[in-house]
Amino acid sequence: MQNQGAAMNSKSDLIRKAAQILLGATLIYTGTAHLTTSRIEFQAQVPTWLPLSPDFVVIASGIVEIALGLALISLRRRREVGIATALFFIAIFPGNINQYINHIDAFGLDTDRARAIRLLFQPLLVLWALWSAGVPIKKLFHRN
Repeated sequence: MQNQGAAMNSKSDLIRKAAQILLGATLIYTGTAHLTTSRIEFQAQVPTWLPLSPDFVVIASGIVEIALGLALISLRRRREVGIATALFFIAIFPGNINQYINHIDAFGLDTDRARAIRLLFQPLLVLWALWSAGVPIKKLFHRN
């Protein structure tokens, strides 16, 4: 019975690691797009109230995405990297809100409905980053 529990934990950990690697690869791809093919589209998402050049924000966030992606794939310091990735997803959320509020067409999101649906996925990315890194999500929402 104890071996069965250990096998279950091992399988669960393997699934989490695979999810973390997939998220890392996604971030490397997206970060690269920030610096190359989609640079202009990403600039359109930068909120106008942000007192920085949209191009600087896109380049900086692309570099951060690549760095986080590489860190996720390395599977080192998993919890710390997972938390950092979740915080990054929270930090860039205003860009998604800006795209929705200002009706900005980018990345195929050319209707308010599509942009609203995209907003719903940001919390899922936060949870993905935390769960795949083994961060005990339930403890984040429970009082002592």
